[in-house]
Amino acid sequence: MTEPQTTAWRRDITAPVRAFMRTESGSAGVLVAAIAVALVWANVDDAGYERLWATELGLHVGGWSLAFDLRTWVNSGLMTLFFLVVGLEARRELDLGDLRDRRRFVLPMAAGVAGMLVPVAIYLAVNRGGPGAHGWGVAMSTDTALALGLLALVGRNVPEQVRVFLLTVFVVDDLVALVVIAVAYSESIEVMPLLAAIAVFGLLLGLRTLRVRSGAVYAPVCLLLWYCMLRSGVDPVVAGLAIGLTATAYTPARTALEAASGLFKLFREQPTVELARSASLGLTRTLSPNDRLQRMYHPWSSYVIVPLFGLANAGIPIDGAFLSRAFTSPVTLGVLAGYVLGKPVAVAGASWLVTRVSGGRVRPGVGWAAVLGSGTIAGIGFTVSLLIASLAFTGDQLAEAKVGVLAAAALASALTWVVFRVTAMLPKPRRLRALLGEAEALVDLIPAVDVSADHVRGAAEASVTIVEYGDFQCPYCGQAEPAVRELLADADLRYVWRHLPLTDVHPQAQLAAEAAEAAAAQGAFWPMHDLLLDHQDELKPADLVGYAERLGLDRERFHEDLIRHEHAGRIAQDVESADLSGVGGTPTFFINGVRHYGAYDIGTLKAAVKVARARAVIGRPIAPAPGGRSPT
Repeated sequence: MTEPQTTAWRRDITAPVRAFMRTESGSAGVLVAAIAVALVWANVDDAGYERLWATELGLHVGGWSLAFDLRTWVNSGLMTLFFLVVGLEARRELDLGDLRDRRRFVLPMAAGVAGMLVPVAIYLAVNRGGPGAHGWGVAMSTDTALALGLLALVGRNVPEQVRVFLLTVFVVDDLVALVVIAVAYSESIEVMPLLAAIAVFGLLLGLRTLRVRSGAVYAPVCLLLWYCMLRSGVDPVVAGLAIGLTATAYTPARTALEAASGLFKLFREQPTVELARSASLGLTRTLSPNDRLQRMYHPWSSYVIVPLFGLANAGIPIDGAFLSRAFTSPVTLGVLAGYVLGKPVAVAGASWLVTRVSGGRVRPGVGWAAVLGSGTIAGIGFTVSLLIASLAFTGDQLAEAKVGVLAAAALASALTWVVFRVTAMLPKPRRLRALLGEAEALVDLIPAVDVSADHVRGAAEASVTIVEYGDFQCPYCGQAEPAVRELLADADLRYVWRHLPLTDVHPQAQLAAEAAEAAAAQGAFWPMHDLLLDHQDELKPADLVGYAERLGLDRERFHEDLIRHEHAGRIAQDVESADLSGVGGTPTFFINGVRHYGAYDIGTLKAAVKVARARAVIGRPIAPAPGGRSPT
């Protein structure tokens, strides 16, 4: 099997939500395995299990020391990096995702907050002021990694939009959970260390404002922030969230990429250590701080830290007597009812209420079956739940809380499977509406396709339009071309080419684009387009004139257009539209105005076209992105 075609530019620069979710889904299996190992270990050798995690590790320098048991280092130390990743993803959604339209934050915020308040209320009702009532925080937070991973198993045919909706709700969930930990489950607060932490955080913001990029500068500041939070009595994992939220996310501008390319050319001409360092820094600076940090810490968080946390906290000695006692305990029952009943009721109910109150102006980005499925899968709580349980409980109550969390995860997964299984049995039009809904999708393409100005191939009335920003000398565009031609066999699809010659790396791309426009002036754009992509290594002026002769064009007129750069202005318009649409590399695809991230092999593109057509079938309108223009 060949690897899906994805440009290096796409892999290294974009930080789409899909990459986040692929990592979360892939790590779910590792986390489940870690939970299983912890349970087996605790039941085979409970004393050894507890002895290991009670092992003390410390740093001692003169009269200063910092010492904790191994479990605390995991829970309050390594888990700071987990919440750093949560903060990074929250900031990415605010800067680049659907939440960049701040109006779209209303519904997931309402669903996320309700999805915590209702389970807490149920937990408190079950415990009714009993000895376990102070552990109400155990029943409120969804585990993003585990929920997304299990959704991939129990909802195999669930559209990507459902996972995006889930993630936006979970981002709110995680943010509120950290606030609860900081306020409700911190021990006695020390004022001076807390003020010091605030001052250090101010220093961190100042470094961001000054656009300092060196990790050597940030590392000691971040460690100091963590230490001050630790000494203040507030759980230091909050520091990770705060740091993540400061890291801005953006796609690199074309001008920044061109500048980086220029630095590499200087190094190519004079390969010195100084120029090598300059080129390396220039390339790195094109990436947003958010992207760099995510790619550094996200795999470690998902595949090492969270599974290690599961291994350290999920071990419970289980026997018949304990289970009998646990499933009659208010703590276990409160956690179980809060997650399995409270989460779906809250998420679906809050979504319905916001839609009703707003008169439909604010509605979920997915259908109501998907909203309900999101609520049921939100009943999976693990990471934050066990973290709060370890702060709120000890002994039998801690074990009972853990049983409730694990049992809720199993039941929530089963309920989610039922929801999506029933939905799959609906007739196709109703199924599409139930999954995709009728909310407006944000348009990333600016300006919209204009048949009087753009080069359009395919049926004018097609329900799906693919726009490609391409460069005739770009080898990745050449690799994508077979997939595009196969797609054009679809009678209900039209294709648009827009020029984005990357002249800093492809010196013949600009003239090739002008040749295509010169051919367009004689009614032969698409034949010339195909020839240029079929002969990407032969784009010299003589080659271009030869292609014009092969197509039977007026040679003299074509040649004169090239000499006078008659169509350079037309290409500049496409380049300007690429800048407005946030495009910096080729090929970049937009499907019905929505940017397509990731691979461009035929299977991936067909799947994206299928979803776009489903949206069109159910009459789902498209909204302009903030600051953008409505499609014509």
